[in-house]
Amino acid sequence: MKRALLLSIWLLVLIVGLPQLAETIFTPSLPLIATSFGTSASMAQFTLTIYLFSFALGTLFWGRISDKHGRKPSILLGLIIFALGSAVCYISSNIEILMLGRFIQAFGGSTGSVVGQAICRDSFEGSRLGQVYSFIGGSLGLFPALGPIIGGFIAYSYGWRNVFTLLIGVTFLLILTIVYKLPETHHKESRQHHHFLKIVKHLLSDKKVLGFGLIVAAANGVWLSYFTEGAFYLIDNLHLSPLSYSFSFILIVLAIILGTLVSKKLNKLYSSLQIMRWGITTMTMAALLFSITALIKHYAMFSDTAMIVFSLSIQMVIVTGFCLVTSNALSLALVDYKWCVGSATSLFGFFYYLLISLFTLGMGLLHNGTLLPMPLYFFALCLLMKLSTKLVIKPSTTS
Repeated sequence: MKRALLLSIWLLVLIVGLPQLAETIFTPSLPLIATSFGTSASMAQFTLTIYLFSFALGTLFWGRISDKHGRKPSILLGLIIFALGSAVCYISSNIEILMLGRFIQAFGGSTGSVVGQAICRDSFEGSRLGQVYSFIGGSLGLFPALGPIIGGFIAYSYGWRNVFTLLIGVTFLLILTIVYKLPETHHKESRQHHHFLKIVKHLLSDKKVLGFGLIVAAANGVWLSYFTEGAFYLIDNLHLSPLSYSFSFILIVLAIILGTLVSKKLNKLYSSLQIMRWGITTMTMAALLFSITALIKHYAMFSDTAMIVFSLSIQMVIVTGFCLVTSNALSLALVDYKWCVGSATSLFGFFYYLLISLFTLGMGLLHNGTLLPMPLYFFALCLLMKLSTKLVIKPSTTS
């Protein structure tokens, strides 16, 4: 592992994690925002849809920019835009301006996901890349899990606008650190300009890339659907208190840490493809057990407390499997695209983020006020991952 990059791994974690934190740190504030602006809860929730859609668009932009102008300038510009979007959110006087701020915020923040992955691919290969992805990939789940805990405390203690004050301050400190500590990994002599449509054609004709995209999207569909449906499932149906629900994310954080450590350990002994398959199997079996238990609870009464304990326990297993799946799938997806890694990463990100948006939308459409939709939907998405590995990913894919 290169010494300069070793010193920058934690910095990459922050770069990748900040926009993920911003995605969920905002969610406990939604009832307060609806009241503040005199708007409906559905309009307040639509700010999350705007964020995901803009994030997908941003992934198309930043890869090409980083291929042409370098990784470091692209990250700095993106974070400046992210901070400006956060400022617009802070000063917003109505829900429409808040949505505009969230759109700007996500567009700038998406540079962290795209360019952060490109830096990893610039610097590492094979099993080493898988190890680095396992470590950095953990932040993709860790930061969203921390978001509701931090955001809920700030919103209800100091007001929802100060959630954005925190994001602006963290972004400013991150920009200063990047200026002095992050090396450029994509140097001028290696900057080749490839026709964008040529890269699109390559990716669309590559079944392996499409398969990994489906796997990453379905895994994240399970993950983010828990954020959209979990409160209804646990609070409305099983009568868990809102405060206890917020603190339940501590268990999710622990599961992410466990999954990240397990993936990193396994990467030293097994191929990334094998670890990913194990993660999919873990998620599928847990989702199946979750579905069976929800069906039993639906038709035969047993205590809400027992169901809460079981649901949180099974969610920890699912999240552990999620960590094994996403970090390794991302490290494998574009191994054949070193020649256009920035643009390929942005296109790949656009593909799977659009799918994630559709999958989370599906969870919302299936909501019917009972315990059944979430676990059954989780199981369906896990089956999609299983099918993707069998139908489009060749057994010869390794490392």
